[in-house]
Amino acid sequence: MKNLKNYFASAKKEKWAIGHFNFSTAEQLRAIMEAAAGLEAPVMAATSEGEAEFIGYDQAAALVKSYQQEGRAVWLNADHHKGFVNAQKAIDADYDTVLIDASKLSYEDNILTTSQVVRYARGKNPEMMIEGELGYLRGSSEVQGKVEISPADYTQPEQAADFVVRTGVNRLAIVFGNIHGIVTEQEEKLDIEHLKKIAAAVPDTILVLHGASGLSDDDIRAAIAGGITNIHINTELRVAYHDALAAELQHKPTQTTPYKFLAPSVEAMKELVKKKLELFGSSGKI
Repeated sequence: MKNLKNYFASAKKEKWAIGHFNFSTAEQLRAIMEAAAGLEAPVMAATSEGEAEFIGYDQAAALVKSYQQEGRAVWLNADHHKGFVNAQKAIDADYDTVLIDASKLSYEDNILTTSQVVRYARGKNPEMMIEGELGYLRGSSEVQGKVEISPADYTQPEQAADFVVRTGVNRLAIVFGNIHGIVTEQEEKLDIEHLKKIAAAVPDTILVLHGASGLSDDDIRAAIAGGITNIHINTELRVAYHDALAAELQHKPTQTTPYKFLAPSVEAMKELVKKKLELFGSSGKI
């Protein structure tokens, strides 16, 4: 089986993107895996720090490992781990890859923290892919009214080039108009021309789009054409899961069997993941 680096190399060359979807329960992961298997698409599954604490680092790794042992093209990412201690916890739990997000620190402290994680990870596994983050990505993984978006928050191309060289990261999460979560009172719009400048500055680095929930399909396609090869979806999945569960419990208030009242939520997540994988162009890439 091709490894994650191989798939990213293909995605970068062929202009498609690997989907990245968060989970915090076993049935959510199953929805992601069934969608990916049905489309023969490689996929990344992920837990944030909060999600990992909820399900358990070792437990999340074991669940994903069970699918890998079935021959599935899936890799587990530690999403938005903000410091060395939790990133180390994910690496020691045998996560496949880590996003060390020290973007809220000063630039030099971001480099120091990211480099520390890269050194530790590569000491465990020289082939492990590590992602860093640069720029101010506003918002949170929930439905919000408005989120201020400023070009001052964008990742700067020259700084991105310096960051990649000094940290040794394989992937870089960047900011070019994207935000975390979904906004209901404004239109979210990506700055594709700025993305192209970043891509030109770090031509050998995998560029990652966080906060893709709520973006238009046209913006997603333009981002992929402009150099994005990894796309994160979380809030849309949470909304789909929540809404299907709420509707089912309202429709069947006396149902107490989890696998029965959770079935619509699994199906809703599965259909959303399939839609996104088709949009990303990763269908049929295994």
